[in-house]
Amino acid sequence: MGWEISPRVKGILGRAGDLEGIDREEALFLLRLDPDSKETYAVMETSNRLSREQFKGKGENHFHIGLNVEPCPFNCRFCSLTTDAGIFKERVEFPEEEILRWAKQGETQSADALNLMTTGTFSFERLIEIGKMLKKKVSVPLVANTRDINHREGEKLLDAGYVGAYHAVRLGEGRDTPFKREKRIRTIRVLNDVGLLWMNCVEPVGPEHGMEEVVDLMFLAREYGATYSGVMRRINFPGSPMEKHGMITEREMAKMVAVSRLVMGDVPRAHCTHEPNSVSLVAGANLLFPEVGSSPRDGKADTGKGRGKTLAACRDMFAETGWNPNPPSNCFPIPRTSGLKRAGER
Repeated sequence: MGWEISPRVKGILGRAGDLEGIDREEALFLLRLDPDSKETYAVMETSNRLSREQFKGKGENHFHIGLNVEPCPFNCRFCSLTTDAGIFKERVEFPEEEILRWAKQGETQSADALNLMTTGTFSFERLIEIGKMLKKKVSVPLVANTRDINHREGEKLLDAGYVGAYHAVRLGEGRDTPFKREKRIRTIRVLNDVGLLWMNCVEPVGPEHGMEEVVDLMFLAREYGATYSGVMRRINFPGSPMEKHGMITEREMAKMVAVSRLVMGDVPRAHCTHEPNSVSLVAGANLLFPEVGSSPRDGKADTGKGRGKTLAACRDMFAETGWNPNPPSNCFPIPRTSGLKRAGER
């Protein structure tokens, strides 16, 4: 059996292999390849090689900590933390002691970042207070994941100790959410303007999304210089209104991860996939999100007792796929000040 691939794919991958990126039509063409074809596996191999070379074999563990649970009135259709989902009936904020315990756990187990997520109506001032508290107690970089913000609020995040913010224009924005795409992009501009690192993912991908919409968001990440991008599939919580669409497989997601990596070229400092999976780690991804606290994909208040993967499980996944989680993160130009050694170091 021969292993020659089509001349068109060979040409695209040749240019992509030099970190030049690919254009929109090329990305669409690659996404529409037969998943069982040699060409698809060549795309994944190229992305895998690019990431291992550019990110120097570093596996990134960015620890998601969901700060609160509530029946959020914004009712994004893919989220379990909404009034319409009917899973959570009361507003609950995890105690500061619990948040600090999780943060310390992240530090002890060598998390590369703490991603602090809130629902849409969570108090911004409380997010600031938590950031200030954690900045004093742990040395791990802090990343906010909260509502749309303005320049003044972005500067407040910086002053509180946050170094970055996760923010995404979601697939189906304005259709499956009540938010305008332009408002989400305005927040991305704010993050870049004030000096917060912008973290991103093309999400939440489901079978109902056209490849044109998926590619649009891949190129948005490149245009605005995301510190990392990647792909997250939609997870259907019990009773989700999106259940009728089904879910994409991890293999389908890995193909998207690979194409997204080629789109990003020399822009990113890492490339993510979610939920954690091994297939994407050999298709261009090197960043995973272990999780505790609230999660929009879970029916349990603490996803650490539900769907969430542990830090240790993600480290094992890196080991199985040949990534090294021990070196310092590539995402943050900030030295670690703690005397603690990273897990696995001597």
